[in-house]
Amino acid sequence: MRLFGRRADVPESESEGPIAGFWSWWAEARPELDAMVDADQADALAERITPAVAALHPSLVWEIAPGRTAKQALVVTAAGDAELRPLAHRWARAAPPADARWEFHPSRQANPEALELTLDVGGYDFDLDQLSLGLHVPRGTPRLDVVAYHPIFTLLDEDTRMEATLLALDWLLGEDDVARWIGEITPAAFPPIDAVAAAHLSAVVADLASGYQDEQWALLEGQTGSGAKLVATARFPLRPVDHPLLDQHIAIALPYEHATEDGLPAGPSLDSLRAFEDRLAETLAGLGGSALLAAHISAESRRVLHLYADPATDAAARAHDLAATWKEGTPQVNVTTDPAWSAVAPFLD
Repeated sequence: MRLFGRRADVPESESEGPIAGFWSWWAEARPELDAMVDADQADALAERITPAVAALHPSLVWEIAPGRTAKQALVVTAAGDAELRPLAHRWARAAPPADARWEFHPSRQANPEALELTLDVGGYDFDLDQLSLGLHVPRGTPRLDVVAYHPIFTLLDEDTRMEATLLALDWLLGEDDVARWIGEITPAAFPPIDAVAAAHLSAVVADLASGYQDEQWALLEGQTGSGAKLVATARFPLRPVDHPLLDQHIAIALPYEHATEDGLPAGPSLDSLRAFEDRLAETLAGLGGSALLAAHISAESRRVLHLYADPATDAAARAHDLAATWKEGTPQVNVTTDPAWSAVAPFLD
């Protein structure tokens, strides 16, 4: 068996590097930051916090928001950038315990008082209780398409309308649930015919989510680039936001000897593949949620299993050892860093 592909970039330990540097800075700067919060010195806070967050990554976004249990929360978020989401979550995992004043989050949290908020958007009052939404779930999808309307939208350009809508959805649902359940977003200059008040959004999303509480898999068919038949099985829905620390992609390619005329597994090879996947399931269970099988694809007498894992675990080594037990041809294991899950992009929901 051979190991191919570029070496996976194992994220730095949270006890060293920029993440540890941020929290060391935080411990030293906190008395000063607390005083700035008490004095409502927003500009001074920004001057102190912005460089510290930029040292983690220049594209991370931060804000101070009301806390769930603490007085306020420091949020450092990837703002929808799947490539940066694992970094934000590792930053939060290394945070000190929450106390009465501060808590820490890697994404914007739903604000229970969102409908009481008024924002300044383009010089106009954006009252969230005046936001209305047209909601539609396309058949067979686990997402809710949203058409958003607010009276000030007739006064704003398209980009500003979109920014206001995205911020409102984050505050109503929380950033992660927006990534999970919201599909196409359309800010509109006219109210949609079937509009409902924004207050109903969370209930509609909860109803949608209730249909996907149990593990589900989808069976798909297609063709390879050369025109050969392809059969894939993937988790449904499949979304990296549900597993933000699993940014290591492990592909196990297993050639099989017994195939149909279409190149799909048959007879003893099909039995062997099923037995291999049973052993793989036991191996992944031993990692306690730090790795999962996302999808597998069979075509042209080869099955490729796509795993995602936390690189802080030994998932890659376990996959290598398990692949070595395969008897039908030479297996291959490819380990890369893939925070956006681009290797399984056709199956993302």
